[in-house]
Amino acid sequence: MKKSNFALRLQPSLLDEARRVSESEGVALNQFINVAVAEKLSALRTESYFRERAAGTDARTGLAILSRAGRGRPPDAGDDLGD
Repeated sequence: MKKSNFALRLQPSLLDEARRVSESEGVALNQFINVAVAEKLSALRTESYFRERAAGTDARTGLAILSRAGRGRPPDAGDDLGD
């Protein structure tokens, strides 16, 4: 994996909290920031993926499928809502 340097300027309050959390997690601040950026990018990609998938769907068809889900079959153990 190619590595590069980037001078990151964070607000002091964000930097302080990132330091605290990375220490409590037992990871280097650099690794913590790398993981945070990776998680954000993943979330954005996931949102985009589902938005694209939803664009080609019909809500009525989806609701019809959901209305049939589990019909005639009791909930699995632990899945019932109780009273």
